[in-house]
Amino acid sequence: MLRTLIWFIYFWLYLIVMLPILFYYWRLDLRRDPRLDEKVNQKVTNWARRLMRVAGMTVTVRGRENLPEGTAVFIANHQGNFDIPLMLSCLGHAHGLLAKQELARIPILRLWMRLLHCLFVDRSSPRAGMESIVNGVKLLESGHSLVIFPEGTRSRGDAMQEFKGGAFRIASKSKVPVVPVTIDGSYRAMEANPTGWLIRPAHVTLTIHPAIPTDGMSREELRVLPQKTQAMIASALKGA
Repeated sequence: MLRTLIWFIYFWLYLIVMLPILFYYWRLDLRRDPRLDEKVNQKVTNWARRLMRVAGMTVTVRGRENLPEGTAVFIANHQGNFDIPLMLSCLGHAHGLLAKQELARIPILRLWMRLLHCLFVDRSSPRAGMESIVNGVKLLESGHSLVIFPEGTRSRGDAMQEFKGGAFRIASKSKVPVVPVTIDGSYRAMEANPTGWLIRPAHVTLTIHPAIPTDGMSREELRVLPQKTQAMIASALKGA
C-alpha cells in the first residue's frame, strides 16, 4: 500500500513541479525550435524510468541491436498500465504513442503527450479510427516514430487478444518498417494483484525483434502481417 501511495504522489508531484519547464517547451514548440524533441525525450525518458524504479520494477531488455536507425512503427502486446513507461524508456528514444482518447482528458499529462507527438483515437468511432490512420501516416512521414498496442486494450495477463489492422495500415502506407516488441510480465506489477490497482515489485523482459520492412510488400503479405507480427511477439512470451 505504501509503495502505491508513494508512486502516485511522485507521478503527480513531478508533473506539477515540471510545469515551468512544460510552459517553456510549449514556447519552443510555437517557435518550431529544433532542440525541442531532444529536450522532451530526455525529460520523458527519465520520468518513465523513475516511475518504474519507484514501483520496484526491474527490466531485462533483449534485442537492442534490432532498434532501427530511422522511422518505424513499434508494435507491442499490451499486458498492463506499466507498458507505457516501459516503451517510453527502453527503445533508445521516447516515441509518441497511439493512445486512447481518455488520456487526452488528464490535465498536464495530455500537454506532455502532445509535445511527444502522441496521437489520440476514439475507438468507439469508425470515422475517428480512419482519421488516426491518416494522422499516423503524416506523423511518420514527418520523421517521428510511433508506438502502437494493436490489441486496443490491456490483456492483464500472458494471453494476447487479436491484433487490429489499423497499426499495420499506418506502417504500410508510410512505407516504414514494423518492429515487433514483446512485453513479458508487466501485468504482475499491478493488474495481477487482487485489487487491480496496488503496485508490487515485478520483473519484466522486453524483447525487441528484427524489423519487418513494409515497403514493397504484396497485398497477401500485408494481409497476413498482423498475424505474422503477433506470432513473433508470442514467441518470446514465457507464460503463453
